[in-house]
Amino acid sequence: MLTGSENRPIVVAGPCSAESRSQLKEVVDLLATNPRVSAIRVGVWKPRTRPGGFEGLGTPALSWMQELQTKYRKPLGCEVAKPNQVELCLQHGINLLWIGARTVANPFMVDELCAALRGTGASVLVKNPVCPDVRLWIGAFERLQQVGIEDVAAVHRGFAMYRNEGYRNAPLWEVALELRRELPQVPILCDPSHMGGRRELVSPLATTAMQLDYDGLMVEVHPHPDEALTDAEQQITPTELEELLNRLYTRHSSPSELQQQRIEALRSGIDMVDGELLRVLERRMILSRQIGRVKHEADMSVYQGERWNALMEDRLRQAQELGLDTDFVKEIMDKIHAESVRVQL
Repeated sequence: MLTGSENRPIVVAGPCSAESRSQLKEVVDLLATNPRVSAIRVGVWKPRTRPGGFEGLGTPALSWMQELQTKYRKPLGCEVAKPNQVELCLQHGINLLWIGARTVANPFMVDELCAALRGTGASVLVKNPVCPDVRLWIGAFERLQQVGIEDVAAVHRGFAMYRNEGYRNAPLWEVALELRRELPQVPILCDPSHMGGRRELVSPLATTAMQLDYDGLMVEVHPHPDEALTDAEQQITPTELEELLNRLYTRHSSPSELQQQRIEALRSGIDMVDGELLRVLERRMILSRQIGRVKHEADMSVYQGERWNALMEDRLRQAQELGLDTDFVKEIMDKIHAESVRVQL
């Protein structure tokens, strides 16, 4: 379903939680008949960050999922965090599973889940770990591969950061793109619901993901979002999902021949500029090594705080005059300075 299908985008949609049989039936009735929806996600076990809220219905919800999956012949899936949850899902014919962000961050738990998945042939979605560590994310796929699970996909749901810049989980698109570079055969879905944390952010985040050539979306959909028992503020209605998919499907999938020629010409220009940047960085580090030797001879500290503060202030002023984003330039200069200190030492 995940790696073998040519149908793109893959769309996995459904409620954050199964709250009742009637609520689940209502939303599945609406989603299962939508040909653009590849599979339906349902939260069954929902331990919250802090106790006291609705934490899912557990096994009873699996029976409802099994009934609806049989009726519509469309895959339903849920999150698993313990081996016994894998076993319960499979016993109810639920073969689409996903491993959540907190679990992916714990290789011990991923190992236990993989032991339960061995030989099952299940389809497994792997969310990014809560921290922006692409190695942990890749490690989960490697463990799944070791137990023979081949039908897999990644779900980019953003990362828990000290400052999330208005998102529930900061996107950090570059981490997912690094995963794609390392594992090009693994489809990547975007979860704009958990990334944004607010329903008004779902559409722009989904659009960005499609512009970055993601393979699909995982979206929380509820028949009456404002009444949802979990994550009410980030769920959208089935109608809003259809409107979102309509907008995404109208995007032009391939450029014209003339546009492609222009793109290739511009890419050649970027390649030349990148070469210049690397040569400039080489000269920058040569100078750093030379000044490091002089500091050593003079018995000076490598780190000169006043000089660095003045330099940063000047570079940010220049960046502003050039119309460059100062946060971006500050991040680059911080990295250059850290490498300069390293070579001086």
